[in-house]
Amino acid sequence: MASRHHILLINGPNLNLLGTREPQIYGSTTLHDIEQAAQTQASSLDLRLTTFQSNHEGAIIDRIHQAAGFFPSPSGPATIAEADPGAGEKVSAIIINPGAYTHTSVGIRDALLGTGIPFVEVHVSNVHAREAFRHHSYLSDKAVAVICGLGPYGYSAALEFVGRHMKF
Repeated sequence: MASRHHILLINGPNLNLLGTREPQIYGSTTLHDIEQAAQTQASSLDLRLTTFQSNHEGAIIDRIHQAAGFFPSPSGPATIAEADPGAGEKVSAIIINPGAYTHTSVGIRDALLGTGIPFVEVHVSNVHAREAFRHHSYLSDKAVAVICGLGPYGYSAALEFVGRHMKF
């Protein structure tokens, strides 16, 4: 039986270092551990989950576009992948930990808004209890929900919210 909804989990820069990067802030759980737990939870919620991590802003933007069924065209603007269903996909929601791009990327914000896909913003640490520059998010005012400071459990909370409470 096919899952009801397809969810895309995006992790931004340096999140591939979870488990070793500043464990006093981020803990010892690796991104692989988080993704494995998320896959198990998504299955139990009858969701299809795809994960993606990149340290590159453009790759994250391209992945968001692809999630809406758009793909880049080398000769012009992005086009909807109607002729080639494998070239793009439709996801119901995005869970995103944009990492440092939270505080800097108008491009990721515009990609999320441009696709119209509802999204939940997640942060492992409590960004509001850290340096002042981390207090501002270019995404939070447009997110359906924002979860921060719960450690790896924040991803689980986001999936639970998406699977049980979001209306698509």
